[in-house]
Amino acid sequence: MTTKPGALRADARRNRERILEAAVRAFSDKGPDVAIDTIAKTAGVGSATLYRHFPTREALIEAAYRNELARVCDSAEKLLADNPPDRAIRLWMDDFIDYVAAKQGMADALRAAVASGADPFAETLDKLGTALGTLLHAGADAGLLRPDIDTLDVGFSLAGVALITSAPDQRERAGRLLDLLLDGLRYGATGPTPGA
Repeated sequence: MTTKPGALRADARRNRERILEAAVRAFSDKGPDVAIDTIAKTAGVGSATLYRHFPTREALIEAAYRNELARVCDSAEKLLADNPPDRAIRLWMDDFIDYVAAKQGMADALRAAVASGADPFAETLDKLGTALGTLLHAGADAGLLRPDIDTLDVGFSLAGVALITSAPDQRERAGRLLDLLLDGLRYGATGPTPGA
């Protein structure tokens, strides 16, 4: 059996995911100078495996951030497939708060990567805007959310909630604020589309 060029075998994919998860935790907890061997050990792989996937510290930092971004953006379609649009967007808001917390935790590591010439944020706004827009449009089409909502306005609102409730002990407050935001998104909705 052959794999497509650029495709990873299942075990290599699992190793890569474990490395990225361990990297986010390590860079968040210990800063940008954490030993790469420590990340490999935490991920349950050898250093050679880590370096095979990520030849430099900067490449690992960038990939760890982009993985968190992909996780939150890719969750939009799955949430819509499994939930009504208004519930899907509320669950996605929780995912967004987790993404911002990971980004804030990795702030020093990300600054170090940017200083070395990397641009981990190149696609961030486009990807987040697309995911959020998908959720908002699905909600409006179903009559569950207002049809006149600007995606960027909602994005800024979410970012504000995330920034002021970034501490783990503020998670309950974040939930309450997100519920209020969702109530605002529902205000003036037309109601479910007949036959939907």
